[in-house]
Amino acid sequence: MSVAWFRFYEELNDFLSSARKRQDFSTSFTGNPSVKDVIESIGVPHPEIDLILVNGNSVDFNYKLRNEDRVSVYPVFESFDISGATHLRAKPLRETKFICDVHLGRLAKYLRLAGFDTVYKSDLTDNQIINASVNERRIILTRDKGLLKNRKVTHGCWIRSAYPREQFSEVIRKFDLRNSFNPFTRCLECNEVLVEVSKDEVINQLPPKTKKYYNSFKNCPICNRIFWEGSHYEKMKSYIISV
Repeated sequence: MSVAWFRFYEELNDFLSSARKRQDFSTSFTGNPSVKDVIESIGVPHPEIDLILVNGNSVDFNYKLRNEDRVSVYPVFESFDISGATHLRAKPLRETKFICDVHLGRLAKYLRLAGFDTVYKSDLTDNQIINASVNERRIILTRDKGLLKNRKVTHGCWIRSAYPREQFSEVIRKFDLRNSFNPFTRCLECNEVLVEVSKDEVINQLPPKTKKYYNSFKNCPICNRIFWEGSHYEKMKSYIISV
C-alpha cells in the first residue's frame, strides 16, 4: 500500500469533506494509478482543475502517482501566473459558450439575457450534453458532480448554488465575464441571435399599448417571438449590470 499527500486550493475545497478542506491530507492507493483517477476518487471532477503540481513540478492528468508524492491541485482561473506550467486544457475556448443540464433552465435564461450562447433543453441526456460540449466547444454547467467526472468532458463547472440568480453571479465571477455582456441580443427561449425589424413588419403582432408607445423591435428568426424595450427592460438591465 502506497501513500500520497494532497492539498486542494480555493473552490476545489467545495468537493471535499470538512476534514479535508484547506489542509494537507493523505490518500492510500495500490498499483500505479494516474493522478487524475486518484483526484476523482477523492471527489473532485477533472474539468474544475487547471494545474497540478507534484513535488513542486507541474504534471498532466496522466502522471503516475508514486509513494510519498505531494500533490497540490489548483482550480481553473486561479489568480496567479501559471503561464509556464502544464495547463490541463488542450487550448482555451475561443468564445465563451455554455450548455446547461436539465436542472438549470432558469440559469440558461439569465445567461441568454446577458447575451451568452447557452444551449438548454429539458430533455437532454448526459451523453447529449457531453457530445455537444465536445463538438461545439461548450462549457458544461451542471449541478451533477458525476457528469463532470466523465472522461470525455474537458470544460465544465459544478454550480454550487441552488438559486438561479446566485448561479448567474457564480458563472459570471468564475469565468470573468463581467466585461463580455451583450444583453438583449438572444432569444430567451431559443437562444437564437435576435434581428432588428421595423415596426411595420411586426405591427399586427403587437399589443395595442406597445403599438402606441414603442418603436424599436427585435425578432427571433426561429420561434418568431417579438421583443421590445418595455417596462421590464430597465429592471433586467439594472440586474445584469449589478452582478
